Amino acid sequence: MCATALEQLRAICADFDIEPGTVDVDEAAATDPGLRAEYGDRLPVVLLDGNEHSYFDVDEARLRADLGR
Repeated sequence: MCATALEQLRAICADFDIEPGTVDVDEAAATDPGLRAEYGDRLPVVLLDGNEHSYFDVDEARLRADLGR
């Protein structure tokens, strides 16, 4: 994940007292090549409850709204 996006994601998650998880798609592709096929051209990808929430950039306003639900 891009350092800028991860920093932004950590700050948002801290406001909700949660810790974001990360997956290195290149490393994980060694055992799960489907990850690179699914996400490799859109990194970084933010998943929320297992569903794609945003990619390339963290959609801060939308993520905050969705985390607040």
